[in-house]
Amino acid sequence: MWLLAVLDHRSDFGDPARADADRRTVRRMASGDDGALADLYDRHARMLFSLALRIVREPSEAEDVLQEVFSQAWRQADRFDNARGTVVGWLVTVTRSRALDRLRRKRSRPEAPHGDQVATEMVDPSASIDLQLVTTEQAERVRVALAALPDDQRVPLELAYYEGLSQSEIAATLTVPLGTIKTRMRQALRRLRDALAGEAV
Repeated sequence: MWLLAVLDHRSDFGDPARADADRRTVRRMASGDDGALADLYDRHARMLFSLALRIVREPSEAEDVLQEVFSQAWRQADRFDNARGTVVGWLVTVTRSRALDRLRRKRSRPEAPHGDQVATEMVDPSASIDLQLVTTEQAERVRVALAALPDDQRVPLELAYYEGLSQSEIAATLTVPLGTIKTRMRQALRRLRDALAGEAV
């Protein structure tokens, strides 16, 4: 189960030394130390794989996403800005972006896209076709609203939904005060609720 990979990592949550080690590792990567890339992979690959798998729903696709994430981390290590957040928050954002890119490419193929499949799977098969259409439209509004959220609101929601983390664990993972995480999640959920109601976001 995807959540088991996260449970294995929970001993790292809230550890400032781990966050500092991640930052030092990225600096080593920026200087060309490929051993640093292996260290970062060992620390976070399982959690990022579970996140990618939850989005793309196919292990082979999730493995490709993971490879893209760490390739991008290697190329862009010198651009990482400590002031904008933690290394794991950066990796989560990149993983989400790469996984969604794969879903968009699938939408351009003849077969039914996974995103639409997920939306229809959530609908009661006994519901009328009108209700199914409305529900799909609502799911699309929420998807668009989620994509439009700023990273500091979207990432906590994704960690909660895709990884099953509590607000305290999210705060520890992102090295952000718990009160700030609660505020950001409330703001994000309000925007999603407005989107579902058809209001401007």
